[in-house]
Amino acid sequence: MSVQFQSLEMWRHALVASVRGDAPDLSARQMALMLSVYLGDGPHTVRGLAQALRISKPAVSRALDRLGELGYVRRQRDDLDRRNVLVQRTGNGAKFLTDFGGLIDGARSHIAALPARLIEFAIDSTGMTPSYGTTEDNWAIEAAE
Repeated sequence: MSVQFQSLEMWRHALVASVRGDAPDLSARQMALMLSVYLGDGPHTVRGLAQALRISKPAVSRALDRLGELGYVRRQRDDLDRRNVLVQRTGNGAKFLTDFGGLIDGARSHIAALPARLIEFAIDSTGMTPSYGTTEDNWAIEAAE
């Protein structure tokens, strides 16, 4: 099975489990911010997150507004430089990401348990030729054609 197909199937499985669960759905931008704040070295500022993600500060602020409403992050003025707003982690946010990580682990187990012939059948039934790490064949493009 191609690495790309396996990765996307694992991500799909985790996302489906997530939307079926009780936790709020996060947009891709919100999830990218969460992962940047929780996995990256701090302190985190709105300006720094915007630069790291290469998106505008207003886009970061809107996403942080929602994450703040959910209790996943907290914003606080920097005491040393009042112009900066620091983005801080919370217990609720850590729990959300821990739970989501569990969904990814479950998806990994699901993919590992699939017989290779079923995955090959799924690829073959789309009429595409699976790519095994080659740059010439892109299974996603072939599947869309």
